[in-house]
Amino acid sequence: LKSSWYGDCLPSRDFPILIDLHLSGKLDLKGFVTEKIGLDEVEEAFDRMRRSEVLRSVVVI
Repeated sequence: LKSSWYGDCLPSRDFPILIDLHLSGKLDLKGFVTEKIGLDEVEEAFDRMRRSEVLRSVVVI
């Protein structure tokens, strides 16, 4: 599991730009997450990633 905390993003600068892109239809946010899974599905999610069946799985706790 890898957590993420904004990476190289500066929220005060980047969030307004990203929101505008999304609202104008130029940024498809759904394309960034292949699936949402529960904690009990983590092992299966890793198997799917190894087989290149998913791009990114988000664990919902």
